[in-house]
Amino acid sequence: MSVHPDLHQHYVWACQSTGQPENPLIACVLQEADKNHITRWTKGVTLKIAGNNHLVPVQRVTDDDFQVLASVLHNAVFVTGLDLRCNVLTDAGAKHMATFLQDNSALRYLNLMFNDIGTSGAELIAGALHRNETLLHLRMTGNKIGNKGGMFFASMLQMNSTLEKLDLGDCDMGPQCLIAIATALTHNKSIKAINLNRPLLYSHEEETTVHVSLMLKTNSSLVELHLGKHDMKNFGVEQLCEALYKNSSLRYLDLSCNKITCDGVKFLGELLKQNQALEILDLSANCIEDAGAIYLSEALALYNRTLRALSIVSSNIKGKGLVALSGAMKTNTELSHIYIWGNKFDEATCMAFSELIQMGRLKPDCTDVEPYEVDGHVHLAELSHGLQKHYYWTPSCEVVMSKDANASLAIAAVSEY
Repeated sequence: MSVHPDLHQHYVWACQSTGQPENPLIACVLQEADKNHITRWTKGVTLKIAGNNHLVPVQRVTDDDFQVLASVLHNAVFVTGLDLRCNVLTDAGAKHMATFLQDNSALRYLNLMFNDIGTSGAELIAGALHRNETLLHLRMTGNKIGNKGGMFFASMLQMNSTLEKLDLGDCDMGPQCLIAIATALTHNKSIKAINLNRPLLYSHEEETTVHVSLMLKTNSSLVELHLGKHDMKNFGVEQLCEALYKNSSLRYLDLSCNKITCDGVKFLGELLKQNQALEILDLSANCIEDAGAIYLSEALALYNRTLRALSIVSSNIKGKGLVALSGAMKTNTELSHIYIWGNKFDEATCMAFSELIQMGRLKPDCTDVEPYEVDGHVHLAELSHGLQKHYYWTPSCEVVMSKDANASLAIAAVSEY
């Protein structure tokens, strides 16, 4: 089967033998994989059985559907990725997935985002990863595993030495498991990227940020860290910055959708004057205002030559701050990507960024604005570009190759790409 893959035929036989009706979505994807196997299977193939795919018949994958599929893929060593996002897998399906992960020695990428997996399902999947030595990238985004489910993944991180990317964003985790995960990462040497976006926090003391900061002081393997929607304030940013003076590995820091003001950005500006590791900084949807933008522009113009991408989308910045950042780009040639939409553009801002684009200093693919002229006045229109435009969805009509739009510039690509 690994030499001459015929996934669809095996799926038909498996459905007939178990009495399970064929799922049209699975059948369509397997037929397409069989058709393309000559050029693709030797490098490994990712089966994209996403329940939000509008170009093929969509009957979302159930627990019973996946049980049959798992039996088909048991010996398919050329299948190295499995995308099951936006289906209806529950804890029962997670049990089948755990068995599959224990027996499978080929899968490197698994996307389970936005299914219906809960705490017991998280326990089973995390338990399977205690022994799995193949999987590199796991996305659990949007499954409501809760604080207890997150604790099982924290325990897994103490045992697993293979997993490189773990996405636990929007999983309703609480402060206890965030602290446990941060503690586990003080010893885990394999995780390169972790997403902890949107936990459920009930305290204003920012204990979780303090523990993440302590972890960053000792962790030398983490490259990408997402702390969006953490209700983080200036105190939390100060703690992170103190840790990052001693950290030389983190290259992508996501602090979007927090409560950071210009005073917090001042700490980041001072950090950028000395830090020689950060390449991507996401400050979208904070309230950094002109003063914060000026702090950043001073650091970028005079000191920092490492940062390559900056997002300040919807950060309540006006013309003075935006013009200052455009001026920094004229002297800092390393900063190649900047995203500014959602701020308050005046004519000076429009002129400044139009000039950067026309002179070739800022490439159209590296920003989210495009200049146009009406009655002799320059304006800026929005472009669909950004650091994580395709975090929750992937366009069905095209293959998105740009790392700038999908994730990090810096982290090494794994099986998802």
